[in-house]
Amino acid sequence: MNELKIKVCGMRDPENISGVIAAMPDYLGFIFYTKSKRFVGFEPSTEVMAVVPDSVKKVGVFVNETPEKVLKTLQNWKLDVVQLHGSETPEYCQQIQDSGISVFKAFSVDESFDFATLSTYSGVCDYFLFDTKGQLPGGTGQKFNWQLLENYKGDVPFFLSGGIGPDDLEAIRHFGHPRWRGIDINSGFEIGPALKDVEKVKNFISGIRKFNNK
Repeated sequence: MNELKIKVCGMRDPENISGVIAAMPDYLGFIFYTKSKRFVGFEPSTEVMAVVPDSVKKVGVFVNETPEKVLKTLQNWKLDVVQLHGSETPEYCQQIQDSGISVFKAFSVDESFDFATLSTYSGVCDYFLFDTKGQLPGGTGQKFNWQLLENYKGDVPFFLSGGIGPDDLEAIRHFGHPRWRGIDINSGFEIGPALKDVEKVKNFISGIRKFNNK
């Protein structure tokens, strides 16, 4: 198994962020989508920025936002990664990537998802993020059928997302794919919107690290 990267998404509270950072995730996700319960606000929070070390990459999550707004936000928040969760085109992804920032593109997977459509995003995204298809953009708190990813034959590495919780370590241990590089967690570890159960996050990340070291 490749060493899995771990992203904890939907962060907002500085104290909670400090607790999660102690578990040493690779990425922290901040949601810049006004309809989300975890919307962090476009104005940069000095308290949040002060507690995130350089070793943890800051990911800004956007849904069908204008490229100008995305680029301004990433500058203000000093983001390392832009994650696009809407119907953004390959051209849009390239415009963001050309600014020198890493791009994650999320896709909602269900039984009818056509993985062949992803070929046009090869070269303009650093990672894909495969999530569960729901009524609205963003997390559903539900898992999709991971076996569907056997149909993904592309060359862009991906993060596994969608309803992953503390009890999924065993399922993760048995999952495999040549392009799988990371795990994205959010609502499955929450005690309230944008508030994570720090102990559960620590135990989960510790469990993943054990797999990495085998």
